Amino acid sequence: MKKGLFRLGLGGTVSSDGTRPLIGLDEITALQDRLVLADRRLRKGAEEAQAGHGWMCLPYREIDKVRTIAETIRESDAIVQIGIGGSALGNLMLNNAFLHPYHNELSRKERKGPRFYIADNPDPTSLLGIWDCIDPERTSFIVASKSGSTAETLAIFLWFMESLSERVGEDRALKRFVFITDPEKGLLRELATKRGIASLEVPPSVGGRFSVFSPVGLLSALALGLPVNEMLEGARMLDRQLAQKSSVRGNAAWMLAALHFLHFLKGRAMAVTMPYCDGLERFAEWHAQLWGESLGKAGKGSTPVRALGAIDQHSQVQLYVEGPDDKLFTLIDVKEKGPGFEIPGSGIEELTTSGYLAGHTFSEMLSFEAQSTAAALMKAKRPVIWLELPCLDGKRLGALVFLYEMVTALTGLLFEVDPFDQPGVEQGKRYTYGLMGKAGFEKDAEEATSGFGKVFSESLSS
Repeated sequence: MKKGLFRLGLGGTVSSDGTRPLIGLDEITALQDRLVLADRRLRKGAEEAQAGHGWMCLPYREIDKVRTIAETIRESDAIVQIGIGGSALGNLMLNNAFLHPYHNELSRKERKGPRFYIADNPDPTSLLGIWDCIDPERTSFIVASKSGSTAETLAIFLWFMESLSERVGEDRALKRFVFITDPEKGLLRELATKRGIASLEVPPSVGGRFSVFSPVGLLSALALGLPVNEMLEGARMLDRQLAQKSSVRGNAAWMLAALHFLHFLKGRAMAVTMPYCDGLERFAEWHAQLWGESLGKAGKGSTPVRALGAIDQHSQVQLYVEGPDDKLFTLIDVKEKGPGFEIPGSGIEELTTSGYLAGHTFSEMLSFEAQSTAAALMKAKRPVIWLELPCLDGKRLGALVFLYEMVTALTGLLFEVDPFDQPGVEQGKRYTYGLMGKAGFEKDAEEATSGFGKVFSESLSS
């Protein structure tokens, strides 16, 4: 197999004669002009630094300052990144792909870098759990919030800051922090400027869920020794390839956007992403936020569903095969999954029937299971996109991330929604500000209290 970036198999979701429940190639071709315009709009928006479009430029940006700060915090015993949503999920995706699966349990010599923790949810049990695992005086803290005012992130920062200050004093505590935030405004920017705290910028034209190739994702990745240069190169390679493809039949991003859009119109309002590789489990989680928050507007948008093969063959595939035909499936296989361990045979008489496993590798087994799931879904006439990576390395993951950012943005434009805003999220933020007592949000507090009160208009207890 030639080691390109990836290979797409689309025979499980398109048909030349339009046979239902698949999509006809003529239906896809009919979207050509709309996709051309959508692609031009995205690229023009990136060139003009329009709001939300800056992610397309991130693989081309200079990262020397990020690298310099990363070298400093790399000497720490641990790194704690404080952030939520796009300020956490991208980091988890990169670490899942490239770090030892039990990285934090290895000795410093074995892991060759700091331990890493994400503080992304204001659950006190989890925060205390991180505190119990670190030596605070030898830990670097990254606080990532584009606005600098995200309530959960600020709350967690304040807790760690106070806890650390009680140990070493406020001035020394502040030196253990790095802020990643807006270049000009917000509480974090103001504090960084006044107190001389190390800081990096999130470009104003980049939204949080599209920020993995900004300092939000790259600072900890560089400090942990992940293949950042290769990831950015893979993203650039794919971008250049896509820019040269002027036909929907030859452009992977256009084709995937068209398929998701058309299958939604045919009643498939769920998009299942199911990698058969543990290193891509967090990719599916990252993709769920990217997809759901970008497209779920004006009654449109397919619901992202995360699954992991082969685990979810034993928990979800029954539903997928024989449940309602309301899903479009993307199965992701990685041909080379790591150590080529063979499944051993056994001389134990009672295990004779397990002999068919002997001699196969675990990598083969997962690939065969992925193929089996695809075949079972296709037999049940369920639409399947097959995405195959030759291996999971920096170039391929970088290309995969950029591909799905592009697919998401294009699909949003096909739906005629803004893929870069999140009005539904903002309403919840305003209610939280009000309930927590933030000045200027008193009416939001009243509205939230009144709305939530209706939850108990009918109730029961046990």
